[in-house]
Amino acid sequence: MAKPPLLSAPELEASSVVANNTMNRERGLSGVNSYARELGLDPVAHLSDRPDPSWLDLCSGEGRALREAAARLPADAVLTAVDLVGPLIPVPAPPALEEIVASVTSWAPSRSYDLITCVHGLHYVGDQLGLLTRAASWLTPEGLLLAHFDPDSIRRPDGSAAGRTAVSALRAAGFRHDTRHHRLSLRGPRSFTLPFRYVGADPAAGPNYTGQPAVGSHYDLG
Repeated sequence: MAKPPLLSAPELEASSVVANNTMNRERGLSGVNSYARELGLDPVAHLSDRPDPSWLDLCSGEGRALREAAARLPADAVLTAVDLVGPLIPVPAPPALEEIVASVTSWAPSRSYDLITCVHGLHYVGDQLGLLTRAASWLTPEGLLLAHFDPDSIRRPDGSAAGRTAVSALRAAGFRHDTRHHRLSLRGPRSFTLPFRYVGADPAAGPNYTGQPAVGSHYDLG
């Protein structure tokens, strides 16, 4: 049986795997189900010694972590939450927090950030490598990017594995890959091109290491 065609970004974002995703909706700043635990650092502590601290959270769900951080960071902090759906129950955001409902595949900021996070969000993005390439340029000179990443989700057009090649290319661009915690990290801004051309996404790729259904990202390698 022939495999279904790969989906474009708008088609993927309308699929049940992405549109109904609850992976990051309830996660707070600290504790058992928290950003601190998933990222391996306390975002507020990381930002506390920065003048005018700034944090961009991609695929932010309900934005609970940033709302909690807004109460603990200086009044001049800049916090930006970007999510395809956004908070399901609208509650006025703290003054320091801007909540943006948009696709991370096309949205871009007008400033740079001291901290950029994507907690398990890449699992539901078609062009994961494209987003990582763009986000790397949004960091301040001392900024830190942290994102969960599953190399097994990176595939060639025929479905064969391309994760090792992707990790090698990301490392060459300056990323570190923590295989134990499934995290990528990058310090300081980068401008680079990866030898991958995105061709579409497979929302039926099945569960990844989290046990939840995830998206397969398919690329031509050149």
